Amino acid sequence: MPPKKKEEKVEQCPLYLGRFGTSLKIGIVGVPNVGKSTFFNVLCKQSIPAENFPFCTIDPNESRVSVPDERFDWLCDHFKPPSKVPAYLSVVDIAGLVRGASEGEGLGNAFLSHIGGCDAIFSMMRVFDDPDVTHVDGEVDPLRDTETIFQELRLKDIEYLTNNIEKVGKVVARMGDKDKVAKNEYETMLKARDLLKDGKDVRKCTWSNKEIEALNKHLLLTSKPVIYLINMGEKDYIKKKGKWLLKIKKYLDENDPGATMIPFSGALEQRLLDDPDNAKTFLEENKTQSNLDKIIVQGFKALGLEYFFTVGADEVRAWTIQKHTKAPQAAGKIHSDMERGFIKAEVYKYEDIVEHKSEAAVKAAATKNEVPSTNKATKAWLETRAGLGVIPRL
Repeated sequence: MPPKKKEEKVEQCPLYLGRFGTSLKIGIVGVPNVGKSTFFNVLCKQSIPAENFPFCTIDPNESRVSVPDERFDWLCDHFKPPSKVPAYLSVVDIAGLVRGASEGEGLGNAFLSHIGGCDAIFSMMRVFDDPDVTHVDGEVDPLRDTETIFQELRLKDIEYLTNNIEKVGKVVARMGDKDKVAKNEYETMLKARDLLKDGKDVRKCTWSNKEIEALNKHLLLTSKPVIYLINMGEKDYIKKKGKWLLKIKKYLDENDPGATMIPFSGALEQRLLDDPDNAKTFLEENKTQSNLDKIIVQGFKALGLEYFFTVGADEVRAWTIQKHTKAPQAAGKIHSDMERGFIKAEVYKYEDIVEHKSEAAVKAAATKNEVPSTNKATKAWLETRAGLGVIPRL
C-alpha cells in the first residue's frame, strides 16, 4: 500500500477582541468642546451643529466616508466602468463625556451606550487654545481629559461585569465543572474586573483564545481599539509644533505603548472644506497637508477590516472583509453560491495589472509562475493588506 499522505497543518485564525462582521463603526469620543462635531463634519462633509456649549450633540450622528486608495482610483481610470464602489468607513459622532458619566452625570449612561454600539474609538484630544471655545474643565489639558474618558469607561465596565459575574456565578455554582464554558466565562470576567480595578483597560491585557471567546460575548467598552487624534490649532499644526505633542507622546508610550497618534487641525480642515477652490494653493504655500486620509485609513484598519477588488468594464468594486478571511468566505461576500461551490480563486496583485495592463496579459505572465492562485485544498489565507489586489473572477 502506498504511504499515507501527511496531512498539512492548517493555520488557525487568531482571535481578536470585538464583534465579528464587516458592518462595523468607529465612534468619535472625548469630553465636550474638543472638536468632535467639527471633525465629523469635515471628515464626512456634513453640517451638523458644532456650537460653543457642552452637549451640543445629544443624539449620535452617523455617516460613512469612502476609504481613500490610489489603487482604486487607478483601476477606475483604467477600466472606466459605469459603476464604482469603494470601501467605506462608518463614523459616529458621540456626545461629550464628563466626569461621573458612569453614574449618569451629563446624560452619561446614554452616551456610554452609544460608545457600546461602536467597535473602535477615535479618542479626540484637544490641544488648541481658543477663548471663543470654552473647555468644560476650564483650562486645556488633554492628558486630564483622556484620563477622565477612560476612567469612566473602566467604571462602566466594572459595573457591567459585577452584574454579570453574579448571574454566571449562579450557573457555575449549580453546574460546577460540568459547564466548562460557563466556568471559563466566570473566571475570565473575574480576571477582567480585577484588571479594570487596577486601572488597566481590557484591550491592553493579554488573553488566551478561550478568554477572548468569553469576553466577546460582552463587548466591553475598554476592549475597543483606540486611535488618538490630536486636535491642534491651525498655526501650530502648520509649524508642526505644540507644547502638548511631546507630553502626549510620552504619556502614550507609558500608558498605551504602540498606540496610533495622529495630529490634525480641525480649524485647517474646516478652512479647506469651506474654500475648496483655493485649498490646494493654501496647502502648497504653507507647506502642509491634510491628515484626513490617514485618519480614515487607520480607522478602517483599527476595525480589523480590509478589502479586495473585483474589476471589469462594468464595475470596479472594493469588497470589505475581516482580516484573515479565507478565500471561500471572501468569495461568499460577492455571492453565497460562490462560497458553497468554491473551487479556486484566480488572484492577481494590483502591481500585476498596472504592469501588464490587461487580464489576458496577466494570465500569460501566470504561466511563468508570476501570478499565484489560491485554492480551497490548501486552505490558504486570502492575503490582504487593506486592499489585497484584484480578483477578476471567482
